[in-house]
Amino acid sequence: MSVTAVFNQKGGVGKTTTCLNLAAALSLEERQPIALDMDPQAHLSLACQIRDMALGTGMAAFFKDRTPLQQLLRVTPAGWRLVPASLELSKVDALYGGDAKAATLLRQGVHSGLAGQGDPILIDCCPMLGVLTLNALLAADRVLIPVSADYLSLEGVARLESAIEVLEKKLGRNYRRRIVVTRFDPRRKLSYEIDHKLRELYGERVCATRICENVALAASPMHGQDVFAYAAHSSGAADYKALAGELLKSGFFDDHPCQ
Repeated sequence: MSVTAVFNQKGGVGKTTTCLNLAAALSLEERQPIALDMDPQAHLSLACQIRDMALGTGMAAFFKDRTPLQQLLRVTPAGWRLVPASLELSKVDALYGGDAKAATLLRQGVHSGLAGQGDPILIDCCPMLGVLTLNALLAADRVLIPVSADYLSLEGVARLESAIEVLEKKLGRNYRRRIVVTRFDPRRKLSYEIDHKLRELYGERVCATRICENVALAASPMHGQDVFAYAAHSSGAADYKALAGELLKSGFFDDHPCQ
């Protein structure tokens, strides 16, 4: 079972878009992905037509009541499964901010409750580095970092890489990492410059597949669909299909993935 944190501390880089459409692409490849929405904004859940959740349900119920994750799974319209989030999840930092042991709750829950339930597991992380994100990173064994093709995102990658390296030293283990360039605009010279710089700095960690700007990627969540359901023949669908294929071929989701 592989557990991947889809994470970037910068907003607007396509983190939820990547989690949504990568899960859908993996499902089309006959894998059995499970997504965990760990962001109180619940954008991934909303994009899967899950809204107006009752109190004490979804991911908040896991942290508040220790409800097993397998009991919280919901089937998305596309057929893959999700543990949804709600604004109630924002209380977790206040409840557990002073408890160091709380950072391992999700890891325990994933390995005791989701082992054998599906694979791979994708975690849509909260962009802030708090209790929720630490739970996600400690539960994961690999990290997928969406980086939009702009200068501020490029600067943020270095800080994010440093934070992961510090965590690796404290935990005594290495994360498998991949960077995927998102919101790439082939009409802009800057997009090519950012892409080139990322590959110069991080080499093979940067996925060959780039996710280009595409109207279907932006519009599909509004209709409660992934890009494959909304516009199967769009360039956005082609990009995420290619990304899933690349990650699968490289062994990123395998038990012993390639570096």
